[in-house]
Amino acid sequence: MTEILTPRLLLRRWTDDDLVPMAEINADPEVMRWIGDGSVRDLERTAEGIEHWEEEWDEEGFGLFAVELLGSGELIGFTGLSVPHFLPEAEHEVEIGWRLGRQFWGQGYASEAAHAALEFALQDRGLDRVISISRPGNTASQNVMRKLGMTPERETTHPEFGHALTIHSIDLTEYRA
Repeated sequence: MTEILTPRLLLRRWTDDDLVPMAEINADPEVMRWIGDGSVRDLERTAEGIEHWEEEWDEEGFGLFAVELLGSGELIGFTGLSVPHFLPEAEHEVEIGWRLGRQFWGQGYASEAAHAALEFALQDRGLDRVISISRPGNTASQNVMRKLGMTPERETTHPEFGHALTIHSIDLTEYRA
């Protein structure tokens, strides 16, 4: 089982106990504001998401980690790697992403977890390049990308919802552990 420890977090594979807390995160309109069309996700859609993330681990050798606080064991969200199938022009890429419950924002958890996931991608999985996709105005996620050393690469449009997207990237030659 793949696990990563950071000073405050455990990044790990998903368990059945993660469904309800992740569904609560996905039910928050403010959390979901920048995701897809901005709609919240119920328990069933969250279960489908977790199942898909676990399948990606099995198929790709990477995926989205459940992120828990070391001190309490509480699930705070996810970070990790995925193939952005929703964006055909980037289907050959690997994206790093994150989603945390609102009560965990502004404490550096997203940056801490994403840094560990990026290191995993570039050093453990041997990827030479990683992207991250954001919508203009999502400054919190863009700040995490900047802290990871990622730079804006190009603009595009979401093929289903029509809103603008920015693709950020970093490659192994730019990465500083």
